[in-house]
Amino acid sequence: MSETTTRPAPGAHLADPAALGLGAFALTTFVLSVVNAGIVPSTVEPVVFGLAFAYGGGAQLVAGIWEFAKGNTFGATAFCSYGAFWLSFWWLTGHTDLSGAGSDVNKGLGVYLLAWGIFTLYMTVASLRVSGAVLVVFILLTITYFLLAFGEFGNSSGLTKTGGYVGLLTAIAAGYASFAPVANFTFKRTVLPTFPLS
Repeated sequence: MSETTTRPAPGAHLADPAALGLGAFALTTFVLSVVNAGIVPSTVEPVVFGLAFAYGGGAQLVAGIWEFAKGNTFGATAFCSYGAFWLSFWWLTGHTDLSGAGSDVNKGLGVYLLAWGIFTLYMTVASLRVSGAVLVVFILLTITYFLLAFGEFGNSSGLTKTGGYVGLLTAIAAGYASFAPVANFTFKRTVLPTFPLS
Protein backbone atom coordinates (compact mmCIF):
# COMPACT_ATOMS: atom_id res chain seq x y z
CA MET A 1 0.00 0.00 0.00
CA SER A 2 1.59 3.25 -1.11
CA GLU A 3 1.46 6.39 0.95
CA THR A 4 0.45 9.65 -0.69
CA THR A 5 2.56 12.63 0.19
CA THR A 6 0.88 16.02 0.36
CA ARG A 7 3.19 18.73 -0.87
CA PRO A 8 2.86 22.23 0.56
CA ALA A 9 1.68 24.97 -1.77
CA PRO A 10 4.44 27.01 -3.46
CA GLY A 11 5.78 29.63 -1.10
CA ALA A 12 3.63 28.41 1.78
CA HIS A 13 6.44 29.32 4.17
CA LEU A 14 6.31 32.97 3.05
CA ALA A 15 4.15 35.64 4.63
CA ASP A 16 1.38 37.10 2.46
CA PRO A 17 3.08 39.88 0.45
CA ALA A 18 -0.23 41.44 -0.62
CA ALA A 19 -0.49 43.48 2.57
CA LEU A 20 2.86 45.14 1.85
CA GLY A 21 2.10 45.72 -1.81
CA LEU A 22 -1.33 47.19 -1.15
CA GLY A 23 -0.01 49.31 1.71
CA ALA A 24 2.73 50.76 -0.49
CA PHE A 25 0.21 51.45 -3.24
CA ALA A 26 -2.31 53.01 -0.84
CA LEU A 27 0.07 55.44 0.84
CA THR A 28 1.74 56.65 -2.35
CA THR A 29 -1.58 56.98 -4.16
CA PHE A 30 -3.02 58.94 -1.23
CA VAL A 31 -0.24 61.52 -1.25
CA LEU A 32 -0.32 62.02 -5.03
CA SER A 33 -4.12 62.18 -5.06
CA VAL A 34 -4.10 64.96 -2.45
CA VAL A 35 -2.05 66.96 -4.97
CA ASN A 36 -4.20 65.98 -7.96
CA ALA A 37 -7.38 66.90 -6.10
CA GLY A 38 -5.99 70.38 -5.44
CA ILE A 39 -6.15 69.98 -1.68
CA VAL A 40 -2.52 71.12 -1.57
CA PRO A 41 -0.85 73.17 -4.34
CA SER A 42 0.82 71.36 -7.24
CA THR A 43 4.11 73.03 -6.31
CA VAL A 44 4.54 70.46 -3.53
CA GLU A 45 4.24 67.48 -5.89
CA PRO A 46 7.97 66.65 -5.45
CA VAL A 47 7.12 65.30 -1.97
CA VAL A 48 5.69 62.30 -3.83
CA PHE A 49 8.96 61.49 -5.63
CA GLY A 50 10.70 59.75 -2.73
CA LEU A 51 7.58 57.73 -1.95
CA ALA A 52 7.16 56.82 -5.61
CA PHE A 53 10.73 55.53 -5.78
CA ALA A 54 11.12 53.78 -2.43
CA TYR A 55 7.68 52.69 -1.27
CA GLY A 56 5.31 52.77 -4.23
CA GLY A 57 8.04 51.46 -6.53
CA GLY A 58 10.52 49.47 -4.47
CA ALA A 59 8.21 47.87 -1.92
CA GLN A 60 5.66 46.85 -4.55
CA LEU A 61 8.34 45.26 -6.71
CA VAL A 62 9.53 43.25 -3.71
CA ALA A 63 5.94 42.21 -2.96
CA GLY A 64 5.50 41.20 -6.60
CA ILE A 65 8.57 38.98 -6.55
CA TRP A 66 7.29 37.31 -3.38
CA GLU A 67 3.98 36.71 -5.14
CA PHE A 68 5.90 34.93 -7.92
CA ALA A 69 7.48 32.72 -5.25
CA LYS A 70 4.02 31.94 -3.85
CA GLY A 71 2.74 31.02 -7.31
CA ASN A 72 0.27 33.93 -7.49
CA THR A 73 0.24 35.15 -11.08
CA PHE A 74 -2.29 37.91 -10.42
CA GLY A 75 -0.45 39.34 -7.41
CA ALA A 76 2.93 39.10 -9.14
CA THR A 77 1.66 40.87 -12.25
CA ALA A 78 -0.18 43.56 -10.29
CA PHE A 79 2.54 44.46 -7.79
CA CYS A 80 5.46 44.29 -10.20
CA SER A 81 3.52 46.37 -12.74
CA TYR A 82 2.38 49.08 -10.34
CA GLY A 83 5.80 49.10 -8.71
CA ALA A 84 7.16 49.81 -12.18
CA PHE A 85 4.46 52.46 -12.66
CA TRP A 86 5.64 54.35 -9.59
CA LEU A 87 9.27 54.09 -10.66
CA SER A 88 8.34 55.39 -14.11
CA PHE A 89 6.32 58.18 -12.52
CA TRP A 90 9.32 59.12 -10.36
CA TRP A 91 11.53 59.27 -13.46
CA LEU A 92 8.96 61.00 -15.66
CA THR A 93 8.08 63.76 -13.20
CA GLY A 94 11.43 64.28 -11.56
CA HIS A 95 14.03 63.51 -14.21
CA THR A 96 12.49 63.94 -17.66
CA ASP A 97 12.75 67.19 -19.60
CA LEU A 98 9.50 67.61 -21.52
CA SER A 99 10.04 71.28 -22.32
CA GLY A 100 10.66 70.42 -25.98
CA ALA A 101 7.14 69.00 -26.30
CA GLY A 102 5.58 72.42 -25.83
CA SER A 103 1.78 72.33 -25.81
CA ASP A 104 1.84 68.64 -26.81
CA VAL A 105 3.10 67.60 -23.39
CA ASN A 106 -0.49 67.00 -22.24
CA LYS A 107 -1.04 64.59 -25.13
CA GLY A 108 1.99 62.57 -24.10
CA LEU A 109 0.92 62.47 -20.46
CA GLY A 110 -2.59 61.57 -21.55
CA VAL A 111 -1.36 58.58 -23.56
CA TYR A 112 0.80 57.48 -20.61
CA LEU A 113 -2.18 57.57 -18.23
CA LEU A 114 -4.57 56.05 -20.78
CA ALA A 115 -2.24 53.08 -21.30
CA TRP A 116 -2.20 52.46 -17.55
CA GLY A 117 -5.97 52.78 -17.48
CA ILE A 118 -6.32 50.08 -20.15
CA PHE A 119 -3.94 47.79 -18.27
CA THR A 120 -5.85 48.38 -15.05
CA LEU A 121 -9.15 47.64 -16.80
CA TYR A 122 -8.06 44.16 -17.82
CA MET A 123 -6.60 43.56 -14.36
CA THR A 124 -10.02 44.54 -13.00
CA VAL A 125 -11.55 41.68 -14.99
CA ALA A 126 -9.01 39.28 -13.47
CA SER A 127 -9.69 40.66 -9.97
CA LEU A 128 -13.24 39.31 -10.22
CA ARG A 129 -11.76 36.05 -8.94
CA VAL A 130 -9.69 37.53 -6.10
CA SER A 131 -11.76 39.33 -3.46
CA GLY A 132 -14.35 42.05 -3.12
CA ALA A 133 -11.81 44.29 -1.39
CA VAL A 134 -9.33 44.00 -4.26
CA LEU A 135 -12.07 44.35 -6.89
CA VAL A 136 -13.14 47.70 -5.42
CA VAL A 137 -9.51 48.91 -5.56
CA PHE A 138 -9.22 48.03 -9.25
CA ILE A 139 -12.57 49.51 -10.23
CA LEU A 140 -11.72 52.81 -8.56
CA LEU A 141 -8.17 52.79 -9.93
CA THR A 142 -9.45 52.26 -13.48
CA ILE A 143 -11.77 55.25 -13.12
CA THR A 144 -8.92 57.31 -11.65
CA TYR A 145 -6.57 56.61 -14.57
CA PHE A 146 -9.20 57.42 -17.19
CA LEU A 147 -10.21 60.66 -15.46
CA LEU A 148 -6.58 61.77 -15.20
CA ALA A 149 -5.91 60.74 -18.81
CA PHE A 150 -8.84 62.70 -20.22
CA GLY A 151 -7.96 65.55 -17.89
CA GLU A 152 -4.59 65.71 -19.67
CA PHE A 153 -6.04 65.29 -23.15
CA GLY A 154 -8.54 68.09 -22.56
CA ASN A 155 -6.24 70.17 -20.37
CA SER A 156 -9.09 70.07 -17.85
CA SER A 157 -8.27 70.88 -14.24
CA GLY A 158 -11.80 69.78 -13.32
CA LEU A 159 -11.28 66.23 -14.59
CA THR A 160 -7.85 66.08 -12.99
CA LYS A 161 -9.26 67.18 -9.62
CA THR A 162 -12.08 64.65 -9.92
CA GLY A 163 -9.47 62.00 -10.70
CA GLY A 164 -7.63 63.12 -7.58
CA TYR A 165 -10.70 62.62 -5.42
CA VAL A 166 -11.42 59.20 -6.93
CA GLY A 167 -7.72 58.46 -6.34
CA LEU A 168 -8.27 59.23 -2.66
CA LEU A 169 -11.11 56.70 -2.58
CA THR A 170 -8.79 54.23 -4.32
CA ALA A 171 -6.13 54.81 -1.65
CA ILE A 172 -8.67 54.27 1.14
CA ALA A 173 -9.89 51.04 -0.47
CA ALA A 174 -6.30 49.82 -0.94
CA GLY A 175 -5.52 50.75 2.65
CA TYR A 176 -8.41 48.62 3.83
CA ALA A 177 -7.34 45.73 1.59
CA SER A 178 -3.85 46.00 3.14
CA PHE A 179 -4.99 46.43 6.74
CA ALA A 180 -7.43 43.50 6.68
CA PRO A 181 -4.89 40.68 6.16
CA VAL A 182 -2.47 42.27 8.64
CA ALA A 183 -5.17 42.54 11.31
CA ASN A 184 -6.55 39.08 10.57
CA PHE A 185 -3.09 37.50 10.78
CA THR A 186 -2.16 39.36 13.96
CA PHE A 187 -5.40 38.56 15.78
CA LYS A 188 -5.54 35.00 14.36
CA ARG A 189 -9.15 35.46 13.32
CA THR A 190 -11.20 37.41 10.79
CA VAL A 191 -11.34 40.94 12.15
CA LEU A 192 -11.93 42.61 8.78
CA PRO A 193 -13.45 40.61 5.90
CA THR A 194 -11.95 40.80 2.41
CA PHE A 195 -15.01 39.21 0.76
CA PRO A 196 -13.37 36.37 -1.24
CA LEU A 197 -14.88 35.88 -4.70
CA SER A 198 -13.22 32.66 -5.88
